[in-house]
Amino acid sequence: MKLFQVNSEGLLAIVILISCSVGCKKNEIPDLDLRQEMRSFVEEISSFAKSHSPGFIVIPQNGLELITLNGESTGAAAAKYLNSIDGQGCEDLFYGYTGDGSPTPSEDRIYMEGFLNRSKSEGKMILVTDYCSVHTDMLDSYLQNEARGYISFAADRRSLDHVPAFPPVPFNENWTDINSIGQVRNFLYLVNPGSFANKYYFLDSLAETSYDLLVIDLDFDTKITLTRSDIESLKTKPNGANRLVICYMSIGEAENYRYYWKPGWEFANPVWLDKPNPDWPGNYKVRYWEPEWQAIIFGNNDSYTKRIIDAGFDGVYLDGVDGFSFFDD
Repeated sequence: MKLFQVNSEGLLAIVILISCSVGCKKNEIPDLDLRQEMRSFVEEISSFAKSHSPGFIVIPQNGLELITLNGESTGAAAAKYLNSIDGQGCEDLFYGYTGDGSPTPSEDRIYMEGFLNRSKSEGKMILVTDYCSVHTDMLDSYLQNEARGYISFAADRRSLDHVPAFPPVPFNENWTDINSIGQVRNFLYLVNPGSFANKYYFLDSLAETSYDLLVIDLDFDTKITLTRSDIESLKTKPNGANRLVICYMSIGEAENYRYYWKPGWEFANPVWLDKPNPDWPGNYKVRYWEPEWQAIIFGNNDSYTKRIIDAGFDGVYLDGVDGFSFFDD
């Protein structure tokens, strides 16, 4: 070992260098195929869920590039991934990509449509959520999506915290039984019920609607989790026809208001926890390939997916599937 002397400035420089080195290790990304890691994650969630509940519906939101092996809409199909999902969700196709209420630039829309049409050709139901509040824009969103064979929801608030007043009844209102995702003609996406006075008002408000499919959260708030009887109460339309109820679950971000969160967690502690999402307070990017994070999501009786199954949901709507883009950047 070589000994050397340094003055105070040199010592400071060494300390800074060491600190930087330690900090950089927290941010290092292993040499992985990040898209394939996300594909595998979704595939394993699906396999676990369907083994416990045959017919369980799995729909990823965004992350459209995962459907092909090279991430191009004309590329070879990622067959195993496609076989593990039952539909494809997409946000901002016609409105919201550059800001709520703003028409999505045609170049971006065409790019997304390439993947959505590819998914549709593979037999997947396409669910689009646009963000706009002007009634003419909302109607335009519904009509544009319908023309392409997509099922859509025009959300007048990105917070997804209420049942929109427009249109007064669901677009393509349908009073028949809905027993599979392929029969769905409309859906409601409402995952932040905090604007409702209590759980019972929330449940009653949703039960009164005639949507074919409800996408909601497992939790009413940070203290109240919906029960199996709560979910069952939503599976019937006002006329007695069946409908589907699926659960929102983020797999690309951790949320500090969930049951799994532990006091003291912060960036890089645990190792799978990454930077906070500046747009959504309380949300943190995750290194989704880490086994510890995946064990929170699926694979055991206390996992998020198993809790959703036990609550009686018909499926799961996976958010954060585009998490690979954060680490690619």
